[in-house]
Amino acid sequence: MDPTTDNAGTTGDSDTARASLEALRAEIAKAVVGQDPAVTGLVVALLCRGHVLLEGVPGVAKTLLVRALASALELDTKRVQFTPDLMPSDVTGSLVYDTRTAEFSFQPGPVFTNLLLADEINRTPPKTQSSLLEAMEERQVTVDGTPRLLPDPFLVAATQNPVEYEGTYPLPEAQLDRFLLKLTIPLPTRQDEIDVLTRHAEGFNPRDLKAAGVRPVAGPADLEAARAAVAKTTVSPEITAYVVDICRATRESPSLTLGVSPRGATALLATSRAWAWLTGRDYVIPDDVKALALPTLRHRVQLRPEAEMEGVTPDSVINAILAHVPVPR
Repeated sequence: MDPTTDNAGTTGDSDTARASLEALRAEIAKAVVGQDPAVTGLVVALLCRGHVLLEGVPGVAKTLLVRALASALELDTKRVQFTPDLMPSDVTGSLVYDTRTAEFSFQPGPVFTNLLLADEINRTPPKTQSSLLEAMEERQVTVDGTPRLLPDPFLVAATQNPVEYEGTYPLPEAQLDRFLLKLTIPLPTRQDEIDVLTRHAEGFNPRDLKAAGVRPVAGPADLEAARAAVAKTTVSPEITAYVVDICRATRESPSLTLGVSPRGATALLATSRAWAWLTGRDYVIPDDVKALALPTLRHRVQLRPEAEMEGVTPDSVINAILAHVPVPR
């Protein structure tokens, strides 16, 4: 095969995939108003084969966002409401005795899907929270000693309420570190809220996305082509060193008891590459690292109690570090 033709074909596939993923924003906007950063974060996570923690007060369309993304990507999605009495087998599946064959057969749980919405994950005990660890890290579920592969793509979008902690089980640092991104879903602006109410007054039904006009604009093939293109995105030694310097600075910050681990540094490099490709470049620049630093790192650091009492936040610490770490030229 002619190498020139092959390269042109690869470039064409990459451009087509990018255009398809960019169309997601317009498609999801038919159902969700004003959450472009969250949409972009979910797409970045899919490109990096990562998982997302969505944090926001009730009623800001976290569930609708994930459902709309699944519809626009033509992916299967399932939702699990995490409660104090939820068991690990309710998530992963279990062996069920079949009286006809006198044998046990595996009944898959809701984790066997492309997009799993783990709603209010911090309301279930650690035993059930940890049932997702193998699925998130190894992309498989082991029941009775037998590993079972999960479908690809596979993404866990877990939600938690940032203001109501009574009766909750905060995620441990080890599990938080498994999430590629932590996205905050803010309350809408005044105009966005007016648009939401106008849509509802005109008959919008959030449970019927087809009626809202949400149609598939991309699919698994586009994701595969996009992932292949992201893997070829160039990272210079200076950018690699910049990522390392940012993460090492968190470990030396007087406001933090826990800084970013090497896994976090790897995550920041991966998300920066995905963002660079989405914006139309095949190389990473410092602005890509800065753009993804907050969502990639904010859940991987832990504040000192005295700093928290003074109103310091993880975002303010990371922003200060970004302002002081020398930027490569």
